[in-house]
Amino acid sequence: MSTSNYVPKEPVIIDCNIEKTLNVIGGKWAFLVLRELFCGTRRFGELQRLIPAVSPRALTSTLRHLEEQGVLERHVFPTVPVTVEYTLTPKGEDLHEMFKEMKLWAAKWT
Repeated sequence: MSTSNYVPKEPVIIDCNIEKTLNVIGGKWAFLVLRELFCGTRRFGELQRLIPAVSPRALTSTLRHLEEQGVLERHVFPTVPVTVEYTLTPKGEDLHEMFKEMKLWAAKWT
């Protein structure tokens, strides 16, 4: 019986920009939220009406994720009840061209 001197190597981590992008926008509801925000500032209730399949909890989670990623800004107005509006940042606006290209690709190939 022979002994092996094999030592497993550390996994190679490749920095992939596509993966980074998908980590920002790849959530189940992120695309639909962004689609609505490309049209302008929206309030939480508006987003709920425009995306009826999303639960309030899932919408809140998606909005928080996109805010943490710097894609949208949350503006709170001290009214009764409190008014909260969501607006795309320049980083979020930059996604619009990519989404347009995805739409063109889908129209051509699906």
